[in-house]
Amino acid sequence: GDALPLQRFPPSSKQPAPASYLPACQPHKLPARPLLRPAKVCQAGDAYTREKFKPQPIRDLEKEKRRLQNILATGKDEVEDKMEQVFVQKKEDEIAEHDQFEELMNEIQERREFLAEMEALGQGKEYEGIILTEISQKMHEMEIIDKKRSEEMRKIMTKDFPGGNKSNLHD
Repeated sequence: GDALPLQRFPPSSKQPAPASYLPACQPHKLPARPLLRPAKVCQAGDAYTREKFKPQPIRDLEKEKRRLQNILATGKDEVEDKMEQVFVQKKEDEIAEHDQFEELMNEIQERREFLAEMEALGQGKEYEGIILTEISQKMHEMEIIDKKRSEEMRKIMTKDFPGGNKSNLHD
């Protein structure tokens, strides 16, 4: 180990300093005004006041749907007479019950076909209890629909023949 050379470096005015070194040494300038607002200024404004609840008018959505369907179907914004609406609604109920009865019949038939297929594949015993239970439930629903229909028919018949011999209707 020799000693380090005793050379004097030239003064800094003669050698330019690296450009990347200068900005790191300079102090950062602070903005003239602070960026945050004081709490008193925030509280004095309307930032902490709640808007009052303003309830909107309540709309009958079903009525609005019917009105829009009527507009799209006919191109007019007309309200039908109440008697016509009641008549149409009763008609739709009868159609819905008829459709429901037919639908139950179809579901029972599908379950019977499924059970026959499973028996053909040798798995009938696994599904027999489940399928027969479902069929009995469907038949019970059909009985309920049939009772409603017969009760409605009985009411209609008694309205058509007031004061007549009602015992003939039950025979």
